Amino acid sequence: MSAWAVERVVGPAATLHARDGWESAVPLVRLLEVAAPALVLGSTQPLGDVDEAAAAEAGIDVVRRSSGGGAVLLIPGEHVWLDVVVPRSDAAWTDDISRAAWWLGERWAEVLAPRSLEVHRGRLGGGEFGRVVCFAGRGPGEVVADGAKLVGVAQVRRRAGARFQSMVHHVVRPEVYRSLLAPGLARIGATDAGVADVATVTSELAGPELVTRLAARLGS
Repeated sequence: MSAWAVERVVGPAATLHARDGWESAVPLVRLLEVAAPALVLGSTQPLGDVDEAAAAEAGIDVVRRSSGGGAVLLIPGEHVWLDVVVPRSDAAWTDDISRAAWWLGERWAEVLAPRSLEVHRGRLGGGEFGRVVCFAGRGPGEVVADGAKLVGVAQVRRRAGARFQSMVHHVVRPEVYRSLLAPGLARIGATDAGVADVATVTSELAGPELVTRLAARLGS
């Protein structure tokens, strides 16, 4: 299997999500660091799920990603966001979308060992809740610790390859989700953002170290 290149990019969340990934001729792990807080909606999530006035008052950008699922809150220093880019020509490529996600989740579980972790291999779970708040749901390849979602995984595919977006939290702020997504939670009849029990990684596992560990596992 090819060696994995590593990149680190800093910028606004909208720019980072719009950044191409499939143009890479080699497999790539990219650490993306947001320059300002942002609430990132899934590709088909209604903008009406967001209290835009509350977001503006809090100085939180509202942007959209090309992958599906619910909203994710990105605050600088409180999460690690890693993109994994697999060219279609690489040995790691598979046409099976679920197996591709399982493969990445398994590598994440190895990186975050010795915790007791499970890679979700079932269908999308969480229903309407998960479509409002990403970490309230479960998708193929996502990593769960003691029943709480630890690693979120989404993927977008193009002719040249696949871009997997993955994230772990250092800090979770359920009260911010409740405030910003109050209309969406009301729409589905929910009273809680479903993120109070999201699993976190310890602060010493910073982005650069996680990138290095994951790249080593992917190339093994």
